[in-house]
Amino acid sequence: MKKNKSVLLSVPYMLWMLAFTLIPLCVVGYYALTDPVTKNFSLGNLQDLSMYLPVLGQSVGYALISALICLLLGYPVAYYIAHRGPVAQKMLYMLVMLPMCMSFLLRTLAWVGLLQDTGIINNILDAVGIGRLQLIRTPGAVILGMVYNYLPYMILPLYTTLVKMDDRLIEAAEDLGCNSLQTFGRVILPLSVPGILSGITMVFVPAVSTFYISQKLGGTDTVLIGDQIEDWFKQGDNPNLGAALSLVLMLLVFVCTGIMNRFGGDEEGGVIV
Repeated sequence: MKKNKSVLLSVPYMLWMLAFTLIPLCVVGYYALTDPVTKNFSLGNLQDLSMYLPVLGQSVGYALISALICLLLGYPVAYYIAHRGPVAQKMLYMLVMLPMCMSFLLRTLAWVGLLQDTGIINNILDAVGIGRLQLIRTPGAVILGMVYNYLPYMILPLYTTLVKMDDRLIEAAEDLGCNSLQTFGRVILPLSVPGILSGITMVFVPAVSTFYISQKLGGTDTVLIGDQIEDWFKQGDNPNLGAALSLVLMLLVFVCTGIMNRFGGDEEGGVIV
């Protein structure tokens, strides 16, 4: 009886997944593997993707750099929050979540106002005698936008892992003669590996597929794979090639998720060195 109730309760979720996940994936796969003219099965779209390998490589490179910067910035923040009192943790956790309550588009446009040639930062630099700098339409601006928008996705899984860490393990390491640096390197860092992998995946996946950030903060030389996909679908010239690019990007996301599931383990995993 309980099993039947569980099946019934899962029906809305299964219908949702079917309508908004599986069917769209099948549609993307259909267009990616069919000729745009004859509508017959063809691998031509996938073969044409070789010309977009530099764009894909640039997208992966930007996403990896953004994920690593988010890790360097997010780990100390998550560690600090995890070692505060319950009230302070709730307040700091809310502050991390607060920017995510604002529209992604507005957050990106705010950086346009800050970085543009006549923006706030350049006005300040000009007023102090440094002069105006080329801050926008650069790869650095794109990476900055990615880090700003996706940093909470790194902090939250790291915080979840660190806050569940058993303090007795740290005390045992200190009792055995480890200093603070040794305790971090041999106990805290290995035990936080699942959170690190989860955070990197959560930052890398949206960063590698982004297109709005590169359009608003990047220049003509910062075209990412998401921009190419959008162009093919918006122009309507060859949606089949856009679907093929989407399929490759989808496979890349699946690979990243599989790596996280394979090596990440659970949040209480990790190996003490």
